[in-house]
Amino acid sequence: MRLTTKGRFAVTAMLDIALRRDTGPVTLAMISQRQQISLSYLEQLFGKLRRKDLVESTRGPGGGYTLGREPGDISVADIVLSVDEPIDATHCGGKGNCRTDGGRCLTHDLWSSLNDHLMNFLHSVTLEGLVNERIAQGADADDAQDADVSGAPAIKRAISRMPVVKPIRVRSPNSVFALGGYASK
Repeated sequence: MRLTTKGRFAVTAMLDIALRRDTGPVTLAMISQRQQISLSYLEQLFGKLRRKDLVESTRGPGGGYTLGREPGDISVADIVLSVDEPIDATHCGGKGNCRTDGGRCLTHDLWSSLNDHLMNFLHSVTLEGLVNERIAQGADADDAQDADVSGAPAIKRAISRMPVVKPIRVRSPNSVFALGGYASK
């Protein structure tokens, strides 16, 4: 059992927004730049977060994402589960058919209990608690890029950057009528 980058990045991005919630909508491009997470990956995650009403989007200039609920009402478990992150220490998905004959393995109850404890812990940690923890450590919103949710120094992650393509200006006619007007000049 492990928490993959999908869950970790979703929590990191949500914390980024929570730290900046007084400044208005936060763009995914800014989160991508600050947290070193691929923009296309964030777009996928935020589609799922939006469907679960954890974030709200604002279109247009000055748009971006804001929290869909109060930070105290959003738990880490809500975030992780919203991006379809499976947290299961059992090999059977909790169904109890761990053995090849369809029965339960000897340690099924142990791993099932671990799942329960882990989910209880993740439900007990809220975005508000994480924000307060960051503030207590003396960090402000601008320091958010220096560490991830656990407070560990941020590691460099790959950012996919698309090359800037300049439009090609074509000075030829684009229709038969324009060709006639172009030829008569």
